[in-house]
Amino acid sequence: MIPFSVLDLSPINQGSTAAQAFNNSKELAQRAEALGYRRYWLAEHHNMPGIASAATALVISHVAANTRTIRVGSGGIMLPNHSPLVIAEQFGTLESLYPGRIDLGLGRAPGSDQRTARALRRHMGGDTAENFPQDVLELQEYFDEPSDYQALRAVPGSGLKVPIWLLGSSMFSAQLAAELGLPFAFASHFAPGFMKSAVQIYRERFKPSATLKKPYVMLALNVFAADTQREAERLFTSLQQQFLNLIRGTPGQLRPPVDDIDALWQPGEQAHVERSLSCAVVGDRETVEEGLQAFIDEHAPDELIITAQIYDHAARLHSFEIAAQARESLKETITL
Repeated sequence: MIPFSVLDLSPINQGSTAAQAFNNSKELAQRAEALGYRRYWLAEHHNMPGIASAATALVISHVAANTRTIRVGSGGIMLPNHSPLVIAEQFGTLESLYPGRIDLGLGRAPGSDQRTARALRRHMGGDTAENFPQDVLELQEYFDEPSDYQALRAVPGSGLKVPIWLLGSSMFSAQLAAELGLPFAFASHFAPGFMKSAVQIYRERFKPSATLKKPYVMLALNVFAADTQREAERLFTSLQQQFLNLIRGTPGQLRPPVDDIDALWQPGEQAHVERSLSCAVVGDRETVEEGLQAFIDEHAPDELIITAQIYDHAARLHSFEIAAQARESLKETITL
């Protein structure tokens, strides 16, 4: 059966703190490692009261230091916010500290609103996202083996071959990943609209590279699992509220679940949220198993990366346990 991985935004629950979010991420990573998840990725977002992983490389180090075998990385680093040299040095440092366990997923979006993007890029003019392909190539060069004529090196970083992934929610990164022969991850957990087209283009146009001989697709999926269908649907309302607040321009900390989400939104808002979160499997173990199987059968990913913005930490851990159990059942079914 295909590998499962974890995507974490280190959510800050309403009334809680970033420090508690980091502790929760550590515990979830430890549980994911014990359950056999392959990777644990953290996402870069800025000026978001409910997301603690803005300094992504630091949180990756925190998680890697408290685990032993699971791969830890970024899902992703928003490269237009940074110079390629700085990212090469940061992830060269991580790879030196935790050899063979670090992934570098790169995104082209700012991971923030426009005002925050300007604050992050105050030393640069124009739309730095336009430079994304050149920045990716520059970053790759910093990880190459050093040569005598190389005037600028990432130290640490040079020669470490940190695996680079491209992340996307549209066609652009799919085409670039295909051209460069890199693995590709699609943000279907919040922007599923172009998923099928992007994956198709990536697979059709893929050019083998020194690091990857055939296309490799990882798809993101919201999975909210609980002992009962009703409880899973209730847990899901925290994420629905988070997206509803984003639509309204009032982002905040992750709110506790509610019994009646329909009382909170207007029909147009409901349609928007449901469209954004259409790649979601919500339910008890049987429902989750069926939903995972259906998603895999339809889209044929090489890997799934699961995310769950669940308010209660114990319920979040339990959700990932149920998803891991469902995966084992899928594997048994296929083997039989």
